[in-house]
Amino acid sequence: MAEQLQLSATAMASDGLAVSRHPSGQVVFVEGALPGEEVIATIVAERRHYLTARVTRVVTASAARVEPGCGHVAEGCGGCQWQHVGIDTQVELKRQILIDTIRRIGRIECPELSETVGLEPWNFRTSLRATVVDGRAALRRARSNEGIPVPGCLVVHPLLVELLDGRRYPGAEEVLLRCGARTGERLVSVRPRRIVADVPGDVRSDWVHELAAGRTWRVSAASFFQSRPEGVDALADLVVSAASDVEPTVAVDLYSGVGVFAGVLAARGWSVTAVEGSATAVRDAEANLAGLGVRVVRADVTRWPPQPAALVVADPSRAGLGSQGVSVVTGTGAVRVVLISCDAASLARDATLLRSNGYSLTSVTPVDLFPHTFHVEVVSVFDRN
Repeated sequence: MAEQLQLSATAMASDGLAVSRHPSGQVVFVEGALPGEEVIATIVAERRHYLTARVTRVVTASAARVEPGCGHVAEGCGGCQWQHVGIDTQVELKRQILIDTIRRIGRIECPELSETVGLEPWNFRTSLRATVVDGRAALRRARSNEGIPVPGCLVVHPLLVELLDGRRYPGAEEVLLRCGARTGERLVSVRPRRIVADVPGDVRSDWVHELAAGRTWRVSAASFFQSRPEGVDALADLVVSAASDVEPTVAVDLYSGVGVFAGVLAARGWSVTAVEGSATAVRDAEANLAGLGVRVVRADVTRWPPQPAALVVADPSRAGLGSQGVSVVTGTGAVRVVLISCDAASLARDATLLRSNGYSLTSVTPVDLFPHTFHVEVVSVFDRN
């Protein structure tokens, strides 16, 4: 039988688990606990330097604890790890995680955070990748690949509800559901591709269009796009603001996706090169940026020979820029770097690398794109010393 312990949670780790200590002194990361709580937890994994546990009963609850609005949380759905946390507390915990992680991993003092950009916490998600169980779309169980059907998901956009709850995908292994919240367009893409999905006549399989950041964007099934258009608005506004006091000359948009940041900069007089590794995203960017004079390059960013630029915008994957990406960024000689990060730890590592190459972290703005999870998008500005 798995060991059960009464634990005191003291802080929140960057992966959304509460931090406590085993009676032996070993660190225990507790899923479902909040700082300040006493809980009974079951040990679910043992590693050399730490243990992982899951709450089975709350002994002393935090004032920030709320009843999850979605019953699927109790069934183990991993889509929303923090529905037991009040929204205001979610925002504060994410801010503290950012500060602590930048100090601990980056070993630099984090500048005072700008106010978090808050967004609607329900019915917002316009892109959903689901596994398929018995022909039905299903979200994955927490820390598992096992699927759980989730009719009535509270974070999915209303345009996708019918496609998630009311349709079957027999023979498919995975299904991507996507919509343009402001255009009304919908998309279903199944894997394997040979499967024909039984969907309403308006549903496409190639791409949808979305209105965001003042333009219409084509987004193919295989291309990345943020999960909500108002989130794209917020990120684009922050990029434009960061660029506003740099003379608009040459800019580079790394990991440029379908071209959002390249587009908003080009519309403001910048001469932009957009670098992206995905062939599908490059084709979307070429369509989206036609007439703006943006040079779109398909290349692995880490192997792209940097060109001189005054400004670099970079929106890498969760892994961050890493040493090779930072070498490309600094190789441009840019006076300002705008980094969009979706992971606090990778931001901290990238901040350390940029600092060692002569850049100072001057501003950090959290954007709460993913309520009810520990994930937070961060726009950071680095200036060359």
